[in-house]
Amino acid sequence: MAKQSSKVWFITGASRGLGRIWTEAALERGDKVAATARTLSSITPLKDAYGDQVLTLQLDVTDLGQVKKAVMEAHAHFGRLDIVLNNAGVPVIGTIEEADPDAVRALYETNILGPVTVIQAVLPLLRRQGYGHIMGTSSNLGHLTLPFLGYYCSSKWAFEAIYESLAAEIAQFNLRVTIIEPGAYATEFGSGELSEFLTGLDVYKDYKVKFLEGMKGMERGNPAATPQALFAVVDAENPPLRFNLGSHNLPGLKAAYADRIATWEAWDALSRSAQ
Repeated sequence: MAKQSSKVWFITGASRGLGRIWTEAALERGDKVAATARTLSSITPLKDAYGDQVLTLQLDVTDLGQVKKAVMEAHAHFGRLDIVLNNAGVPVIGTIEEADPDAVRALYETNILGPVTVIQAVLPLLRRQGYGHIMGTSSNLGHLTLPFLGYYCSSKWAFEAIYESLAAEIAQFNLRVTIIEPGAYATEFGSGELSEFLTGLDVYKDYKVKFLEGMKGMERGNPAATPQALFAVVDAENPPLRFNLGSHNLPGLKAAYADRIATWEAWDALSRSAQ
């Protein structure tokens, strides 16, 4: 990536949670940000606080026309885009059996197809620049699963595959790709869905209660502790494809992959017999 005195970001989902924290932290360090959100009023205070450093844009990532318009407006406004961060996302909390199909479709539209639409819109601009860094907020659940979060996990598994393929395809253009994989953080993400979590089929109620009790004891990271680590990745000459955010991810990932390898090895003779 070409060296710049300050960087220009395009961030989706900048209204709350990690997206809001990272947007404000980038502005505080002197960068410029095209901050986007579905509801423009939710990010208007950024303009009041940071003036010409920030461009606030209404953007629903599931709206192709809005995506193209926002990307072009941001690029024209700042003259370039150094970092494109797909951060917008929604959860679906519930069992595989009980989930509302419309909610699942909306999840995939936002968490998978939305980022793809942004990527397809920015790539011609980044190629012409000759540099750029496409980042995306996934999760440690892009490798693991939890009960009641199966659909959300599946969206992140797909997100990771798309970004990994993208990285191989665009490396020839001097474009970088990084998947950010946060663990559990103390944000409001998913809090609205928990209000209806205990409703539904009675056969799952006891399991849901036990799951919630276990979640209450989970240590959650401080979102305000994340920006400096993010900036270190952004400023690195050779940023990683995947970056764990938080201290609890790696042990769980190691255990999950060790279990998968052990299962494959245990069944390997039968697998080979089917060649």
